[in-house]
Amino acid sequence: MSGNGDAAATAEENSSKMRVIRVGTRKSQVSLARIQTDSVVATLKALYPGLQFEIIAMSTTGDKILDTALSKIGEKSLFTKELELALERNEVDLVVHSLKDLPTVLPPGFTIGAICKRESPYDAVVFHPKFVGKTLETLPEKSVVGTSSLRRAAQLQRKFPHLEFKSIRGNLNTRLRKLDELQEFSAIILAAAGLQRMGWQNRVGQILHPEECMYAVGQGALGVEVRAKDQDILDLVGVLHDPETLLRCIAERAFLRHLEGGCSVPVAVHTAMKDGQLYLTGGVWSLNGADSMQETMQATIHVPAQHEDGPEDDPQLVGITARNIPRRAQLAAESLGISLATLLLNKGAKNILDVARQLNDAH
Repeated sequence: MSGNGDAAATAEENSSKMRVIRVGTRKSQVSLARIQTDSVVATLKALYPGLQFEIIAMSTTGDKILDTALSKIGEKSLFTKELELALERNEVDLVVHSLKDLPTVLPPGFTIGAICKRESPYDAVVFHPKFVGKTLETLPEKSVVGTSSLRRAAQLQRKFPHLEFKSIRGNLNTRLRKLDELQEFSAIILAAAGLQRMGWQNRVGQILHPEECMYAVGQGALGVEVRAKDQDILDLVGVLHDPETLLRCIAERAFLRHLEGGCSVPVAVHTAMKDGQLYLTGGVWSLNGADSMQETMQATIHVPAQHEDGPEDDPQLVGITARNIPRRAQLAAESLGISLATLLLNKGAKNILDVARQLNDAH
């Protein structure tokens, strides 16, 4: 008996000594942020059964300011700042974000250590119950459509001039409640990936394809932010990198960074990988969608197998560290994004963006 007792005591002692990895997330048990964090933690638990994971939730600036359009707040790290402070103070080891919330230039000392496989990057339309079965095209004249995004509003105003677009804030639960309970909105636009992750696919009335509305840089992908010099955690999360998603998002983020875009100007992208070619379409719009410019470029990029080794001392590219993905492929993706942005800037995109920024700041 004593042998069994000793073994049990040893097992208990070992479990109490298991290393604890602390994972930061935005507050709220049923929020999209929490569901996304839980999914990444579940994957890590399966990969590392010898580790314990503790989720630490906190409120961010973007969660607290709900009466102002995102583009008006003037803070680049709306949904990341508090979480990065916790990382800096060593209170958490990693943070899971929607990649589209992460700026293309991260504060010193931080990096994106993993980009998980992308879900649908497209936007979805959710209709008020009385308009179920409609499309944006068939909504009545002057119907009000809610969106928190200048990018969506600019493109859709151009495509559907009979509609009116109005800002709507709050998490997914709040926005859907506003749609259903108030008579203010005929429909709202949300990221399809968020609705999928919440299990609300049945609310999707229409998926917007790129010819109707191109998506945000990084939309549909999750990014894991860590301390740039924390090699243990970088190695731990690096296995989560999805090579194709990583390369597409490097191209998209390089495009946005070179344009000096952000949430205060309408910039959108569409990427695809086919037969070793990475295709990147990028566009810029005026706030009302009247002026626009878009182009497509492609580059030959070998999508590597996950196990291929890259150089050990890679610096970041557009805020991302991916040592297990060959450097050459990453540089080719970054170069594609920069080249497309340069092409648009040479054709006059800067003027469209400058005017959009000034008008947004003035209102």
